[in-house]
Amino acid sequence: MRPNSYPQLAAGRVLVVGDVMLDRYWHGQVDRISPEAPVPVVRVTQIEDRLGGCANVALNIASLGGKASLLSVVGEDDDGRRLEQLIAAQGIHAELKRDPHLQTTVKVRIIGRHQQLLRADFENEPQTEVLSSQTQRFSELVVQHQVVLCSDYGKGGLAHIPEMIAHAQRSGKPVLVDPKGADYSRYAGATLITPNRAELQQVVGKWHSEDELTQKAHALRQSLDLQAILLTRSEEGMTLFDDAGQMHVPAQAREVFDVTGAGDTVIATLAAFMSVGASLRDAVPWSNKAGGIVVGKFGTACVTPEELFA
Repeated sequence: MRPNSYPQLAAGRVLVVGDVMLDRYWHGQVDRISPEAPVPVVRVTQIEDRLGGCANVALNIASLGGKASLLSVVGEDDDGRRLEQLIAAQGIHAELKRDPHLQTTVKVRIIGRHQQLLRADFENEPQTEVLSSQTQRFSELVVQHQVVLCSDYGKGGLAHIPEMIAHAQRSGKPVLVDPKGADYSRYAGATLITPNRAELQQVVGKWHSEDELTQKAHALRQSLDLQAILLTRSEEGMTLFDDAGQMHVPAQAREVFDVTGAGDTVIATLAAFMSVGASLRDAVPWSNKAGGIVVGKFGTACVTPEELFA
């Protein structure tokens, strides 16, 4: 895809499914150490809410000019309503099922002197019957989109992902998965998974050479019937393992400020390009560039077309 063709991204539609959450930042000043314990005292001066989890993935697609639909579950609480407000403000079509027994996932990050000092998570898992109704809605929505993106944060929102992958396969839609945990069998049949180094090692064990990594990656790909695995490798860039072998894209040199949400940007960029007909091998370099841009920003952030195609 040529750099001047990015307006085409508006023609694509991506269905994003997974764990939605609210990223809350408490910004403040640190002037002293607490007399109660050897910890800094943060005088909070600003509270900022951002979209997190799969909502940030959808936001990244929208930021690139693509169209994203978001399917997830929130609690019957103020944080769930706040998420709905933020999503609506970005023009993202969202279908958020309310679960009265669910506490909307919130990550509170306390920031002092532009550094994260502490993170507190508030969460529990959604009810099975609520997720079942979302699976039914997924089967209706999938035919309206070119690509399905499953963002798994391990919060329980993708308990029925095998059924979702099967629905997408029957509809001829590629499925991209940002995985979590040590059991990847639930992602069998997906088009692509995008683990980072630590996540892949948790599944296949450590490797001591590039040859061993290649062997392990292709063995996993074949055992799960995946078309490809995209391994994100931080300062080493990323490597795609597919039927053609492997393709490595080196990291673009830039100062790393914050890696929060970089994986969201990578898979969102992949999905946006594939939704308008780009091949995986064409989309990966753009995803690598987008990831390199977003790590230079604070917190969960997005990349604009102007930045990506500069």
